[in-house]
Amino acid sequence: MAKRIMVVEDNDLNRKLFCDVLKANGYEVVPVADGQNVVETARKYDPQLVIMDIQLPNISGIDLIAQLKQDPAFAQTPMLAVTAYAGKGDEERIRDAGASDYLAKPVSIGPFMAAVKALLGD
Repeated sequence: MAKRIMVVEDNDLNRKLFCDVLKANGYEVVPVADGQNVVETARKYDPQLVIMDIQLPNISGIDLIAQLKQDPAFAQTPMLAVTAYAGKGDEERIRDAGASDYLAKPVSIGPFMAAVKALLGD
């Protein structure tokens, strides 16, 4: 059975790229454009990995990672954070919130898939 990955990304092109690459590598994908729907969608689809954009409208991806990690259902679920704004101290804040790994945009496909496979143990 294919592993399910939830992709939280408000940018349509980035979300499509991540989803297309993951599908091409045999993963089932649950795209989420709006950060407001993250927890509800995660409960519905029970992803094995969450890819989280940090810069979302209305809500911070860092807050969403922390929120998911506080839920016992997702405490062990790996979270891969992606962001275009990688300032000093950002990686530490993102990891402190519960992200398992972190990639700066623009994301290259090779390192992206390597991070996904490592987090899923593939």
